[in-house]
Amino acid sequence: MKVGFIGLGNMGAPMAMNLVKAGHTLTVFDLNTQAVQTLVDAGAEAAPSPRAAVSGAQCVVTMLPAAAHVRSVLTGPDGVLAGLAKGVKIIDSSTIDPGSVLEFVRLAQANGNTFVDAPVSGGTGGAAAGTLTFMVGGDAAMVEELKPLLSAMGKNIVACGKASTGQVAKICNNLVLGITMAGVSEAMALGEALGIDPKVLGGIINSSTGRCWSSDTYNPFPGVIESAPAGRGYTGGFGTDLMLKDMGLATDAARSARRPLYMGAVAQQLYQTVSANGAGALDFSSVINLYRKKGAGQ
Repeated sequence: MKVGFIGLGNMGAPMAMNLVKAGHTLTVFDLNTQAVQTLVDAGAEAAPSPRAAVSGAQCVVTMLPAAAHVRSVLTGPDGVLAGLAKGVKIIDSSTIDPGSVLEFVRLAQANGNTFVDAPVSGGTGGAAAGTLTFMVGGDAAMVEELKPLLSAMGKNIVACGKASTGQVAKICNNLVLGITMAGVSEAMALGEALGIDPKVLGGIINSSTGRCWSSDTYNPFPGVIESAPAGRGYTGGFGTDLMLKDMGLATDAARSARRPLYMGAVAQQLYQTVSANGAGALDFSSVINLYRKKGAGQ
């Protein structure tokens, strides 16, 4: 399939790479020229604008930081909708608010296209390994139609329901992720202060009732999980500012639904503190340094 791919960040770049490896013909666009060149070296074609990237495309995939970026890429003078043939589906894997999804659905429909929300879970490791979970806002028939493409990037393709429910699933999932990472950080730092070897404590948690992804795959204490960002100075992962954005999406959604977020509100303030301390670009697991009295990012 000929695919226009826009957004080559920590998640988008490996996702695009897996599409190239699967034999799809990719035209890519990103403001990061180095990321673009890496994909070109792998066999993709570079485009000077989103409009050029989707010219002749049979499908479009976008992976961008926030709803404002998706809106700009879609509606700008050199945007996707200006250059996309009618009938082509736009799959957006960004994490954005459900209200914006419904707005983009209407804009796409007015242009003769379909906008599908399909955010992902699995982290940068899952993106590189092609094992992501896609949460798709669309009926089962649409999900089946998209599976051949999505399966090149992910292992679990889930139909969540009507448009925007993919984002609802992602927001709720990342709310849990933000809370559990704060909880694991709190426990690991307490264990260190009380004198237990962090690797021993991590092993016990990971074989006991405290086990969760934040501990057994992404443990925030350096050296417990060698492949986790904690082992490389909290670089190359899911930035604290991105987690803060997602916690904000959960807070906004809860406000609109008139539902409380007791634990979510506390976790959000922790990530806000890390960001305010100047470490927003580091992986969100660096929140543990608030507890270790090292200062965010150390």
